[in-house]
Amino acid sequence: MLWWTVAVKRRICILTDGYLDLFAAKTAVGLLRYCPDEVVAVLDRQHAGGDLEALVGVGKGVPIVDSLESALQHRPDHLMLGAVFPGGQLPNKWRTAIRDAIAADMDVVNGLHTRLNDDAELAQCAAQAGRKLWDVRACTKRLTVGTGKARQTRARRILTVGTDCNLGKRLTAIELARELARRKLRAEFVPTGQTGVMIHGSGVVVDAVMADFVSGAVEEAVLEHGDADYVVVEGQGALLHPSYSAVTLGLLHGVLPDLLVLCHAPSRKYMRHTDIPIPPLDEIIRLHQAVLQPIHPPRVVAVALNCYGMSTGQRREAFDQAQALTGLPVADPVRTGVAELADAVCAG
Repeated sequence: MLWWTVAVKRRICILTDGYLDLFAAKTAVGLLRYCPDEVVAVLDRQHAGGDLEALVGVGKGVPIVDSLESALQHRPDHLMLGAVFPGGQLPNKWRTAIRDAIAADMDVVNGLHTRLNDDAELAQCAAQAGRKLWDVRACTKRLTVGTGKARQTRARRILTVGTDCNLGKRLTAIELARELARRKLRAEFVPTGQTGVMIHGSGVVVDAVMADFVSGAVEEAVLEHGDADYVVVEGQGALLHPSYSAVTLGLLHGVLPDLLVLCHAPSRKYMRHTDIPIPPLDEIIRLHQAVLQPIHPPRVVAVALNCYGMSTGQRREAFDQAQALTGLPVADPVRTGVAELADAVCAG
């Protein structure tokens, strides 16, 4: 079994109803990109009958349907909630689709902060139908605080970090781990967000872990793969983002990475949902290296650019600027692949 598959092949209907765009539906996009043989339909009334690939860049040939009844023609056995929202609350209008899916003998996979198992009505429906509600953000392991033990692994530890949230840290980590595996190296991917866990089938969703235990939860996940050649950990948030910096710092302390890959969207001037400008790349690199210097000094070895929506000329200019500012290898994982990132990691 390849490392990026789950143990049992699923037939997935993704629910995005009303939120099918590249940012809100990032869970759906991740599933479509990395589980293409498992996704059989996307339920979104607004875009029913449309071209999924044209809308979000992936999902060629996967139908967009207007109801669960239509989705059942494709014989799904899982309904996966495919959008994310600030605060992670369940849209009330999705409850009908969830109840219908349970009644149709489907398990429901939920990456939101809202826990379906805590909802009396939905939990009762699932119990009566003998179906599972998987709240991906519900931590079932005993939590411990971080101790710095990740420094002891045989594996080289890599963490993707970002200048902002929602710009490709998960994609970069998955693609990098895949490329290292192609090179006959044992590379283990550690998901730390709900989409990564839904794709991979295991991991820890760190933004649902109490703050004191984030580093410990990540440390434990890293130690589980400590005898690999490389452990590639999915980054979260951004160290300077006022909303999401805490989880980033927890990851840095839990992984204690040897190497960092910095992810950046060149077209983005401000951190999402704020009026705070994104500092220059060289400043951000110095900050990430300095924050762990007294414990375990990491090195930023490459830059991954998210050039979505940019013209060829704009992408070329962004590459040139990033290389001039950092002196590091630069790649766009979606458009140019990650070979240069893997070269930098192997050389590091």
